[in-house]
Amino acid sequence: MSGHSKWATTKHKKAILDSRRAKSFAKLIKNIEVAAKLGGADLSGNPTLVDAIQKAKKTSVPIDNINRAVKRGSGQLGVAVDYQTIIYEGYGPHGVALLIECLTDNKNRAAADVRTVMSRNGGTMADPGSVAYNFSRKGVIGVRKVAGVTEDDILAAVLDAGAEEVNDRGEGFDIITEVGQLVAARTALQAAGIDYESADVEFVPALHVEVDVDTARKVLRLVDALDDNDDVQNVYGNFDIPAEVLAQLDEDE
Repeated sequence: MSGHSKWATTKHKKAILDSRRAKSFAKLIKNIEVAAKLGGADLSGNPTLVDAIQKAKKTSVPIDNINRAVKRGSGQLGVAVDYQTIIYEGYGPHGVALLIECLTDNKNRAAADVRTVMSRNGGTMADPGSVAYNFSRKGVIGVRKVAGVTEDDILAAVLDAGAEEVNDRGEGFDIITEVGQLVAARTALQAAGIDYESADVEFVPALHVEVDVDTARKVLRLVDALDDNDDVQNVYGNFDIPAEVLAQLDEDE
């Protein structure tokens, strides 16, 4: 199990809070706008937009907001959408490696905000390339555990579609693929009658660092602070949170 995936599970629980929902909505809408700008509003020819919309729907973003985002991104409303994707590298408490993915219309603001959040929460910025080498861009499909669907069932469905591995993350499974095989693996799941929660391109670490409960609290505090920033779309880390530590974190809430 990857620490990133376990943290994603913890983050998913927190995401139900109304105070976080608004920020989540804004980031999902931004993804839709960018996908529509790059590939157009036609869903049949823009699988990235399909994924962005599906993710927004699963997070209960209102359909009117989704439709407006598609129109705005594709230029139908006459408003220019101009976002840049920027990756910042850094270290969290106890040397945990972090990649911070921003989608912003103001590079200077994003850089200053990320630097401030890092310094205030026990993190430090890193030189380009000093952290990124440990991460690879991969397709990651999340499948929630349900009765009657085993890890073997999932593996059988996606193996011939280019899946590299299936990881148990406690409440569900992560299917790892090459980026170019993400759509094929997702389609294979659907053909097998297996529903999936998410299908995204992510940065997956090659090596993980197991953390104790004190370090986990500090790292998650930093990650949450970064995630609260409107320009930050995703935070990827190489930390691994053991099950017993995750249980202690749950008791803290």
